[in-house]
Parts: sequence; C-alpha cells; structure tokens
Amino acid sequence: MREITKIMKGWEFTGPDGTTTTVDLPHTWNARDGQDGGNDYWRGTCIYRTRFAAPQFNTASHQVWIQFDGVNASAHVVLNGSPVCNHDGGYSTFRANITELLRDENELTVEVDNSKNDRVYPQKADFTFYGGIYRDVSLMVVSKNHFTLDYFGGPGIRITPTVQGADASVQVTTWHDGEGEVSVELLDAAGNTVATGKGPDITLTIFNAHLWNGVKDPYLYSCKARLVVNGTVEDETTTRFGVRSFKVDPKKGFFLNGKSYPLHGVSRHQDRKGLGNAITREMHDEDMALIKEIGANTIRLAHYQHDQYFYDLCDEVGMVVWAEIPYISEHMPNGRENTISQMKELIIQNYNHPCIVCWGVSNEITISTKDMLDNHRQLNDLCHEMDKTRLTTLACYAMCGPFNRSAHITDMVSWNLYLGWYVPGFILNDLWMGFFHLCFPNRPFGYSEYGAEGMPNLHSTHPHRGDHTEEYQAKYHEYMLRCFKRHPWMWATHVWNMFDFAADARDQGGEPGMNHKGLVTFDRKTKKDSFYLYKAWWSNEAFVHICSKRFVERTGSTATVKVYSNQSTVALYVNGNKVGEQTGEHVFTFKVPLNGELHIQAVAGDRTDESVIRHVDTPNPEYKLLKTKSKSANWV
Repeated sequence: MREITKIMKGWEFTGPDGTTTTVDLPHTWNARDGQDGGNDYWRGTCIYRTRFAAPQFNTASHQVWIQFDGVNASAHVVLNGSPVCNHDGGYSTFRANITELLRDENELTVEVDNSKNDRVYPQKADFTFYGGIYRDVSLMVVSKNHFTLDYFGGPGIRITPTVQGADASVQVTTWHDGEGEVSVELLDAAGNTVATGKGPDITLTIFNAHLWNGVKDPYLYSCKARLVVNGTVEDETTTRFGVRSFKVDPKKGFFLNGKSYPLHGVSRHQDRKGLGNAITREMHDEDMALIKEIGANTIRLAHYQHDQYFYDLCDEVGMVVWAEIPYISEHMPNGRENTISQMKELIIQNYNHPCIVCWGVSNEITISTKDMLDNHRQLNDLCHEMDKTRLTTLACYAMCGPFNRSAHITDMVSWNLYLGWYVPGFILNDLWMGFFHLCFPNRPFGYSEYGAEGMPNLHSTHPHRGDHTEEYQAKYHEYMLRCFKRHPWMWATHVWNMFDFAADARDQGGEPGMNHKGLVTFDRKTKKDSFYLYKAWWSNEAFVHICSKRFVERTGSTATVKVYSNQSTVALYVNGNKVGEQTGEHVFTFKVPLNGELHIQAVAGDRTDESVIRHVDTPNPEYKLLKTKSKSANWV
C-alpha cells in the first residue's frame, strides 16, 4: 500500500541575490516585492535544495516517486546530481519515479524559474507570477504494481456518473502499471457499499442515487479501486465523486439536476498579503467560509489551476466551478504546446470533481490572428475529446466585440466588463447584454468579471467613478445586481473579485501593487460594504448591516444612513430614538439630522448592527484619494 511522506522543512534556498538561507515550504521569493508596486518584482531562477534519507522499501517489489503539487513556473529537478524531470506550468501537480536514483542519503535540487519567456503561460496579466515551490512536496512509496502516476499528474482513475431516472450509471476507468486485477467498490457518504465490480473499465449502477445538488445538498459518494495480485492488494486509491446532471439554456440560464439553478458567485485568486501564493489549508478554509457567507453558489477559479484541496472544498460545499488554464492576455505563438499540456493536466487531474461544470480555454485574448484562433479551436476540441461530459467557455473583454470570432468558438462565452468603472455609464451593461442576446439568442452569455475598486479608508457622500471609495464600489454593485435581475437568461455571473489581490504593475487607490476590486481586503480582515450587499441578495442567513461605518466624520446638516439586510423590514434608531422603519428588499436608505455625535442602531427582526457618525465642519482629508503622478487606470 502507499506510504506518503511530505518534505516541507529545512530547505536551503539560494535566492535572487545569491544568498543561501533556510526556508520551509510552502515558499515564494516574491512575497514582498510582488506586492509593493512598480512592476519590478524579481523574475529569474532560484535554487531549492534539501537532503533526506531514503524511505524504507523493498527494491524488488516497490518504487519511490516524488510529487510536486505546485512549482511556479518551470522546474528542473535533480537528485544526487542526475536529472529527474522538467516541468513547465506553475499551477499543476507533476511526479517522477526516482527509484533508480536513490541512495541511503540523498540530495534533492530543484531549479525554479519564473523568468520572462515566450513559451510558458502566463507571461502578461493583471496578477503577480510568484516564483517558488509554493505547494506540497511528497515522497510516495508504492508497489511496482500500481495505478498510473506518470500520466499528466493524474490519479490513474476516471469516474463518469450519468443520471438515469432515479438511478445512476457510474463508469469507472482505471489505468495501472505492472500486473493485477482491478476491483472497484462504490460507497455512499456513510461508508456503505452500494455497488461492486471488477475490471479496468466497468460500469456500475447506483440504485436510487442521491444527487450532488449544489449548495443545497452536496452529496458525495466514494470510489475505492484496488489492484490485486494473487489475492493481495498491491495498490489502493479512494476518490470522491458526485452524481449530477446539468445543462445551459441560452434563454433560461443554468440548470442543475433538471431544475433552474441561477449561478451567481465570485472569482478567486489564491494569494495572501505578505505570503503570496505560499498559503496553508487553513487559509483555503477561511476563503471558502467567506465565500459561503455571502451566499455564492459558483466560483470562477481564476486564472489557473488551484490547489486540489480547494477543488475538494468546492465539492464538499456544493460550489459550481469554472476551471481554467492561464492562457491569458497575450497569445504567444511559441506557447501553444504549453497551453495543450496545461489543459491536459487540468482535465486529467480534476476530471472527478463534481463541482466543475466547464473548462475555460482562455482569458482576454482577442487579437484574432490565425494562429491564435487555431490555438483556441485546438484547445476547445481537446476539451471535448478528453471530457464529453462538460462544456467549454472563455472570457472575453471589452475590446472583443460581440462579433469577434474568438467569442464563438467555445460552447459558452462570458465577458470581463467594467462598464461604470473604467468607462462611464452603468446603463452600458444593459445595452451590451441586450445587444448580444438580440444578435445571438441561442448562445449562452455570462459575466466572468465585473467590479470596481473599493478602499475601506476612502469615503464620500457623493461617490463617483474613479474615486476608489467604499461607497462607489457599493453603488456600482447595487446597480449590477439589479441589472442581472433584469437579464435572468445569463448562464452565470462572477464578481471580480472575492478578495483583493496582488498585481505588481498596478498603482491605484493609494496602495501600489494591488487590485482592490475585492469584496474583502487582501488580509481577509475587512469585509467591505459590498460584501454585505451580496449577502443581502444571496444569503438566507438573517443579518443587518449599516454601511459606511468607517465614514465616521461627516459634514452637512443631514446624513444618509444606508442599511443592507436580507430581512423585509428594517428599523433605525438614533441615540436610542426610533427615527424610521422601512419595508423593502436588500437596500434601505434613511436620512437623519446630523448634529453632534450620532449613535445609530439598525434592527431587522432579532438582528442588530451599530455605528457612530460625528458632525465636523470640514471634510476629513484622509477620506479622499491623494493625487499622485501615476496616470494608470489599469495594469497595462
């Protein structure tokens, strides 16, 4: 049976300046300079080195493999002076058999390269390409007879459930190296056996199947595959899966298990303040808890393959996922092979996740050269060849018009549009949606990105486009939610972004190196008002929230108090006196006289929230964005 040992502690790291220090994994060398602005974070080759004793194993009957869960962007692995493998692509798992190279004491060297080139994606995008070994490294002892480990980092098993009335047929296909007979056991969530069979490619039936039904009921089965030689189990792997059906109707939106299931959710980048992409499982858990809190039911995992642990979380909580590769921003003729290999890894490593409904082939690549279009068509065909159960999509942006050829290659299309942020006019969103749907009524259309920058320390009683205030961000999202309600046929909408994230080329909002469109700050400590707006629209958890709490000092004779809640009635109290009560949906706005210091309380059912507003004669200058020499309105 498999024995897995992580190699995470005490690595020697030779960094950009040639100095060698001791680090623990996960690690990136761009945790600081990749987040401070200037578009000057260091990109090049650094070296990681560690020493380990060979694990105990029988050389006649076993093998030792090494597994890397994420090394950005290219890795050259050497063991005891001999090359082991090379890998291009910073977000996927790769493995290598090191049995023949092992000694009693071993030296493992990994040369990691995130330097600029024209063949490995991504190279140009609105996020930082952190260099390093930022996910787990493991040694795996397995029998020579084992489920395949070297096929694009996959698990050696593919599970394809199909709903058939009240039952489900489950095709289980396995690949193995060496000898052995495959036995398969399907188990329900309680661990009870529901079907068994033998063979490398079999179809079993689950009677009265319990469906994976999104956030309402994310039920998971398990498939236990064993490789048996002469009555002895040589290898065993357990994989969770879900039984569900879905479709997209261009006139009615997304359907899950035969019922309308409007997809409303967020996009997510994985990095953290001061840590970059070198994050822990607890941080993944925290991200998911925050996404669940607002009531989202879908996540676009942008712009690359995320940690397997996070896909597992999506399975467990019922998030519908858009998974994609970092074929982004700029087509590179020399990078086609890399797009193919990254897509193969994405599909093979993630095929069994019920949360995933579509494969994203690219993001914001719109210069329609023949080579670019051919690359897209090849990726689209590859997805359908490798996975006949899921749809394909891509994300266009404003420069890609409705008639652009790249927008009509995949099964579905979504747009990254910031109408009302980068350009004036909220109404342009309605016009764009309406025009596309008029021209292409049979083409599924969604919003893959939309948002506005919002700084929790910047405020205004008259928020306007470009001021980066928390109030304008909320105003923008208020409009967008109403807009989407007017267009219920959209297949999905994804806020950009759930969290602020690092983009070292940026310089907006008074904090260089950051994209501040998140509903939550980079450190996950501050939920912006827009977070609570989405919670008011999407969540069933009763709450009430007073907006602009950080906008304490205000001028004028009256103050506007805005309240978000998913309750139908909100009452407002000022200094203990009830000043108003409103019945409505989501957003409640009150006007109150502004004299001295106001202690405000909002009450909705048994939920309350409090804030303080104080009258001042002159505006607090700290609430206004200081003008700088930067003329950048975006990252390009």
